[in-house]
Amino acid sequence: MLTREEIESREERDLAPYAMKSKDSRGRKYPEKEHYYRGIYQRDRDRIIHSTAFRRLEYKTQVFVNHEGDYYRTRLTHTIEVSQIARTIARALNLNEDLAEAIALAHDLGHTPFGHSGEDALKKLMEGHGGFEHNLHGLRVVDILEQKYPDFPGLNLSWELKESIVKHKSPYDNTSVSAEYNTNEQPLLEAQIVDKADSIAYDNHDLDDSLKAGIITHDELLSVELWRETQKKVKQEYTIHDHDVLIAQTIKALINIEVIDLLENTVSRIKHEGIQCIQDVRKYPGTIVSFSPLLSEQKKKLQQFLFRNVYQHYRVARMADKAKRFLEELFTAFIKNPKQLPLEYQKWIEKAGLYQGVCDYIAGMTDRFAQDEYKKLFYPYERV
Repeated sequence: MLTREEIESREERDLAPYAMKSKDSRGRKYPEKEHYYRGIYQRDRDRIIHSTAFRRLEYKTQVFVNHEGDYYRTRLTHTIEVSQIARTIARALNLNEDLAEAIALAHDLGHTPFGHSGEDALKKLMEGHGGFEHNLHGLRVVDILEQKYPDFPGLNLSWELKESIVKHKSPYDNTSVSAEYNTNEQPLLEAQIVDKADSIAYDNHDLDDSLKAGIITHDELLSVELWRETQKKVKQEYTIHDHDVLIAQTIKALINIEVIDLLENTVSRIKHEGIQCIQDVRKYPGTIVSFSPLLSEQKKKLQQFLFRNVYQHYRVARMADKAKRFLEELFTAFIKNPKQLPLEYQKWIEKAGLYQGVCDYIAGMTDRFAQDEYKKLFYPYERV
């Protein structure tokens, strides 16, 4: 049987010198006995998977609201895709695969129902009351809101995983990091690869879902250089007569192109910048894990296409505006009369405060639950 000590010995022997080793973790806020055959980041991963917040991702919007159809990605399937890509990159770079997987599985735990439109609604509603940002709320989820242990609140995750949650970066993130997680230090390489895996995943699955939804057409997508050139390579390699198979193979090839480019460019940067240890990573003035300049520019144009043609499409805009109205009206109703909240949240308000308690309740909702709560509050003949 492979023990925890042997796992740590393998990490010391096999992982890169700039990888985060389990034995070097700053540990947990509340001391716990170490596990016999699981390392600290393996236990982090398992705690995330068994959390309530993780299960709720199944019914939280990625781009398309869940009731639009069962084909489209949800926050949960998105998270699984990010985890798979991050593990591939971590293994290839000799980084800590367990930590990268745990970060990927946790990176969206703080998301609201209805995707970024739900977050926008809560940001507005919480102005002057502590604000709202999904990374910081993710930290709140794992530190406070999950209640599964008799001796401490939250999941008691490792310091490194919690730092990676609050330092997660995407075009949607603008996190103010607390002093505990030094803003002057770069995140670990394991966290940096999750940021890029997130980008690779949502670029490609948003294309796939949008084509399936009929929001964009294949002819429109051919105007994007990266898609056009990738599909050209696919056609050179295969003879494909089925259009759906051609789309699937193009997306597969595009993910592969992005991952390989990221790996090759990152290895080159590590060598060129003389990165020898974690402190070198921490002190580096920018992000080490990155795409080549050429692919970065191509990805930028692809994302601009998605922004113009998908995220601003009238059907997506309608869904987003409807979601904001749902959450705004729910929030206002609960603030005016918190007695309408379930008893456990009425008690929670006594500890967290009215606005924060209502925010915690709404942020934890799935799309479906938010819709049901709306009906119960505002539809006269709906059972309450």
